[in-house]
Amino acid sequence: MYARLKPLLFRLDAEQAHHLTLGACALAQRLPGLSSALGALTRPTQAALRQHLWNLEFASPLGLAAGLDKNGEALGIFSNLGFGFAEVGTVTPRPQPGNPQPRLFRLPPDEALINRMGFNNAGLDALAVRLRGPHAVPIWANIGKNKDTPNDTAVDDYLAGVRALYRVADGFVINVSSPNTPGLRALQHADELRALLAAVLEEAEEQRVLSLRPALPVLVKLAPDLSDPDFEASVDAALQAGVSGLILTNTTLGRAGLRHPHREEAGGLSGRPLAQRSTELVRRAYRQTSGRLPIVGVGGIFSAQDAYDKIRAGASLVEVYTALIYQGPGLAQRVNAGLLALLARDGLNHISEAVGADA
Repeated sequence: MYARLKPLLFRLDAEQAHHLTLGACALAQRLPGLSSALGALTRPTQAALRQHLWNLEFASPLGLAAGLDKNGEALGIFSNLGFGFAEVGTVTPRPQPGNPQPRLFRLPPDEALINRMGFNNAGLDALAVRLRGPHAVPIWANIGKNKDTPNDTAVDDYLAGVRALYRVADGFVINVSSPNTPGLRALQHADELRALLAAVLEEAEEQRVLSLRPALPVLVKLAPDLSDPDFEASVDAALQAGVSGLILTNTTLGRAGLRHPHREEAGGLSGRPLAQRSTELVRRAYRQTSGRLPIVGVGGIFSAQDAYDKIRAGASLVEVYTALIYQGPGLAQRVNAGLLALLARDGLNHISEAVGADA
């Protein structure tokens, strides 16, 4: 079905097609029993893919990255496509419109996207309502700061996110690496990052006590454009602060090798061109931390082999977004089936045995 719809969607502006698809999924999930039936058909049941991390169960190591469903509008569908978990957001304390349109661009020959969305979202209060109730898979809230919040008070925005969503989310991702909010990436420098994460973790502990919920994981997402010394320092800062894991990586400002005319557009690049760089940073972080800090690998995953490369480099989990735009909703099932085949080929009984095998 998606093969027939894709040419029609690709005739539309990328953001228009995105909202059309999101709206259709939001409507579809209201049909009684549809979401659960979809999950029963797509969610993997093989023990070889199942993992227990941070007191959460992951039926698959493959997750949906932040950015697709910023406001949690269609989680009934997206959490039932075969993914083991999903991120919503990036969400900011107050609603904000984001950057002027157009701000999302497809690069089909490069199997890539460029976006300069600018954290457009409906705010914490709206997301908190949508996240109420049981989730089909673990749902992480990706939190950031409002555009007009200065960096010296940015911590307040992240603390607000933890307070508002602790009772309804299954974990948090601290986004300090989007290239589309001015000054945001300065927060991932070692000293600033260490202080920010320490404050967030303290707030998370307070909310754990108040809510009587188990401790929720707090991960930090880093950019692929850091220099090697800066990347190493940021990983050390995250480890010293005591975060639960790393997400590697966010979008890149690099444009090497792109062919499509949209390569000149400003914003963060995602998709196939990011694969090699993000996998290499997964490997470096795994080595640097001696495998003590779980890593989520994201960037350029279009196939089971792409996912497996990141897992063998050191990722316990992986995420996709851009490939879903190009390949459609059957992607998760294909990757899950392919991962099982790759494990069997290598004589491995469980996905955890592959984590870091090439690092």
